[in-house]
Amino acid sequence: MKAEGERLVDLEVLAAEQEKTIAELSEQITEQWKTIEELRRKLDALTDRFLTLEEQTAPEIPVTKPPHW
Repeated sequence: MKAEGERLVDLEVLAAEQEKTIAELSEQITEQWKTIEELRRKLDALTDRFLTLEEQTAPEIPVTKPPHW
């Protein structure tokens, strides 16, 4: 069985490793969020562009009742 001092050192090492891991994961989440925001802006721009093109190329279809009415 380990001495109390060794156990304390082990716990401190474990806490330091976990702190480093948390910091790395936080950084990755921040980068992913930036990417998501950039992709969202691009998607919005492409959606607007698509809708504009669709409106420009859509033929005018007259609103008439079908023959059976």
